[in-house]
Amino acid sequence: MVLYGLAGLAGLLLLILFFASWYTVEQQTKAVVERFGRFVRVATPGLNFKIPLVEKVAGRPSLKTQQLDVAVDTITKDKVSTKVIVSVQYYIVPEKVFEAFYKLAEPTKQITSYVFDVVRANVPKQNLDEVFEKKDEIGTAVQEHLAGVMDDYGFGITAALVTDIDPDAEVKKAMNDINAAQRQRVAAQEKGEAEKIIKVKHAEGEAASKALQGQGIADQRKAIIGGLRESIELFKAGVQGVSESDVMQMVLLTQYFDTLKEIGASNHSTTILLPHSPSSVKDLGDQIRNGMIAANQVKDGVDVTDKDGVRVSAS
Repeated sequence: MVLYGLAGLAGLLLLILFFASWYTVEQQTKAVVERFGRFVRVATPGLNFKIPLVEKVAGRPSLKTQQLDVAVDTITKDKVSTKVIVSVQYYIVPEKVFEAFYKLAEPTKQITSYVFDVVRANVPKQNLDEVFEKKDEIGTAVQEHLAGVMDDYGFGITAALVTDIDPDAEVKKAMNDINAAQRQRVAAQEKGEAEKIIKVKHAEGEAASKALQGQGIADQRKAIIGGLRESIELFKAGVQGVSESDVMQMVLLTQYFDTLKEIGASNHSTTILLPHSPSSVKDLGDQIRNGMIAANQVKDGVDVTDKDGVRVSAS
């Protein structure tokens, strides 16, 4: 029974040792194998064998690209306290797993130190506006410096990006105030230009309207004059021995009664007529007739006297 028990225990130990001899390594990962504390080899992804109780897997460094965000407090050339955030993307070079695993205890701290060094060497040489404009140049400088240094430690640098520039709160407020003032000035200029265009267009419209009104009045007067001339000529042709003054007096009298008719026919007006007689039209007609006679006499070379006794010479 004792022998059977020992044999079973030995078989169990052998089974445990057999399964302990095999291990797997995930994709994009390497396994560092040590024998009694000494580096032996780097295992690749898949199923691997190690000597039980002699060899062990010391670590499994990942080959995936990783990102480290570093916030650097610095000051610009124009004495503005600024926080610059740099995102460094790095990875372990597959051929240099030994250097990456054994040469650096904390690679992130090493990368952070170099980022601080590069940023604080470049930002104090530039004003705040230049830092914003040349942030890509700062990122390139960080990447080039890290690539040259970290390669000896088995790390490759994919990119170094300046993702944020955060000035002091008071400086940001001042910058926002400046931007707001500039935008308000531009808005005021645009508003002024718009009002100017509206006023100019309005003035042009009024000018065009007045020009059209003047043209309309001129055309109306031409039509009236033409109508009166035609009426006089037709009346003279139809009635023999009638002078132009007689025809003009009759036309005025006709227009007088037409005006009274229109006033009386309107339902939307209140009109008060003062006592008068059509003789006033006759007086107006006499004045027009006398003026026409005087004009004709002056034209014929005869001296005349107007109603106020002023002598008008034909010369």
